Amino acid sequence: MRNGKSVPYDTTILVRDTCLCLHVQRAARALARHFDDALRPIGLTSGQFSLLMSLNRPAPPTMKDVASLLVMDRTTLTAALKPLERNGWITVAPDKDDRRVKRLSLTADGSAVLLRAVPIWKKSHGALEKKLTRSGDALRKDLMALL
Repeated sequence: MRNGKSVPYDTTILVRDTCLCLHVQRAARALARHFDDALRPIGLTSGQFSLLMSLNRPAPPTMKDVASLLVMDRTTLTAALKPLERNGWITVAPDKDDRRVKRLSLTADGSAVLLRAVPIWKKSHGALEKKLTRSGDALRKDLMALL
């Protein structure tokens, strides 16, 4: 307390009880922990599952497309891709028309681990949806409104 002033404790309680950012961050950490625990036996984290799933497309997406979908900056995406590439689950290759653009692809091993992960995700996701007081659709709609 440099100048003798401080934030009133009532404000701390108000933020704790009402701050959307705090509640979403806490829920995100709890959700990630739930899926991390479920996916651990096959060597995946929840973030890696989401990233691999974002590559499961008919045509290899660009890094920009994936970063946009996952609301990540490219530096964070690049760091997240490294272990997936080391595991042989993805490839990062230049676009055939513009070598500055990088395309991301699942490998056969990446598709196989994703195939093993989906039933685990479905079971875990279903268990979480049962805990919601409103429908999962309503929650997703509210969360999408924030993007």
